[in-house]
Formats: sequence, C-alpha cells, structure tokens
Amino acid sequence: MIECITHLGDKKLIQKEKLSFRPSVYGIIVNDGKALLLNTVHTGTYSLPGGGIEIGESIENALKRELKEETGIEVELIRFYKFQEQFFYYDPADVAFHSFLFFYICSPKSLEVCKDSEVDDESVERPRWVEISGLESEHFHNHGQLILEALHSL
Repeated sequence: MIECITHLGDKKLIQKEKLSFRPSVYGIIVNDGKALLLNTVHTGTYSLPGGGIEIGESIENALKRELKEETGIEVELIRFYKFQEQFFYYDPADVAFHSFLFFYICSPKSLEVCKDSEVDDESVERPRWVEISGLESEHFHNHGQLILEALHSL
C-alpha cells in the first residue's frame, strides 16, 4: 500500500497497482507584484497553471499548451525551478498517480487572461493575476510553501 495525498489534503492508503505515472509541469508566472493563479474547483484554493505532459510531448510544449488552455496566455520558459515527487489520489475520479512535478519560472508574452468560460480544464477555473503580498501557503491547493518561495524569490 502507498500513502497518497488526496485532493482535499487528507492521506489515504492506495494499492500500488492502482497508481499510474503522471509527469506534470507547472508555470510560476509573475508580473508587477502579481502571480498568475487559478482557482481549484473542488477546494476553492489557488493552484498554478499547468498539468500533465502527454506521451511524446516535450516539457516546454506541454507547459505552453496547458497555460494556453487554462489561462489563454503565452509564455517563455525562463528556467527550471524545482522538481517534486508526489503520490496523489484524486477522489472525484477514483484515480491515483505517482507524479513527477516540474516547476518552471516563466515570463508572460501577454497579460490578458481568457474569459472564465474559455478555460479548457474541468478542475480549475478563473485565471487571475493575484497580489503576491497577500498570499500564504494555506491559500494553495498543493505545494504552497514551494510556490511562495518561488514567488518571493522573483
């Protein structure tokens, strides 16, 4: 059995055979003291734009695709920031992942986010530029401390 974190932040034991590998990439994007964040549908907390890397897709292309789908903006990848491994159980779909998470610092090529109705992802919504000074780690769905460290280092 593998201990996984659930989408609500609880811990749950999952059979090893139920896990799937899921590489994912996330963008840390800052402009004028604000971070580009999304609202996580099931928890109401913030998350970074990004998501799963498809088979045969490069990390850079996956991040650019995910950002376009979730926020409507285009970015330039500046540098790799951090890697994190996570065992994650997503209760609503009854799926479990052994996740490899890649975080990148990005520079926005545009600043106007898409309309809420144009977000092409069912787990996140409302892309917004949020004041970094008002953020705390508990405001994030996952990886709050890692995200805050990155935001404050920029």
